[in-house]
Amino acid sequence: MEDKIHIYFMPGLAASSRIFEYIKVADDKFALHHLEWLEPESEKESLAHYAAKYVKMITHKRPVLIGVSFGGILVQEIGRLMEVRKIIIVSSVKNEDELPKRLKYLRKSRIYKLFPFKKLSKIDDFSKYNFHPQLKKKGELYNKYLSIRNEKYLNWAIHNMLNWKNNSIEQDLMHIHGTRDEIFPIKYVKDCIPVEGGTHAMIIVKAKKISAIIENLLPDDT
Repeated sequence: MEDKIHIYFMPGLAASSRIFEYIKVADDKFALHHLEWLEPESEKESLAHYAAKYVKMITHKRPVLIGVSFGGILVQEIGRLMEVRKIIIVSSVKNEDELPKRLKYLRKSRIYKLFPFKKLSKIDDFSKYNFHPQLKKKGELYNKYLSIRNEKYLNWAIHNMLNWKNNSIEQDLMHIHGTRDEIFPIKYVKDCIPVEGGTHAMIIVKAKKISAIIENLLPDDT
């Protein structure tokens, strides 16, 4: 696979790499690798220190890094520590200015510190508690894609997402964003490739469209 460009995918906050199961690009040009969230050493571990662990896990030179939501923030940090061909973020942000006012308020007030992640981490199957068919289906999707409920990780991730500082944007970074993103509304986002009707979950529900955009953005040199 030395003649292929290697792409490393990082999922969103609390999500597994299953969110990329419908992303398809040309097999003859690209080799895909899926990263998973690691448990932080402590809730005080810096994002830069955490990102350094992934540099050791990425075994190919000059890869393409693709991250969704908080995973988009992490791949930007990884890109500061190693040479990459390109960074592509999806449904994410490039700096704190792109956070909506409600998330800035949570950061300032620190209300998020009061969220009972410990209780959330003990719920092992959301679908079995839902008897309405539509709610049961949503529960099944939640279990499938948002499967990380470790209390230490959740506290660490929320804190680092809300308090991330970024004073420079990499020139080799591209941003794909949905026009109906409910977590990071597009009205706060600058310099992105808009996906009409795309929500924060568009990596799954608009996978065909996202795949086409990603492949168009990928370099064709090996």
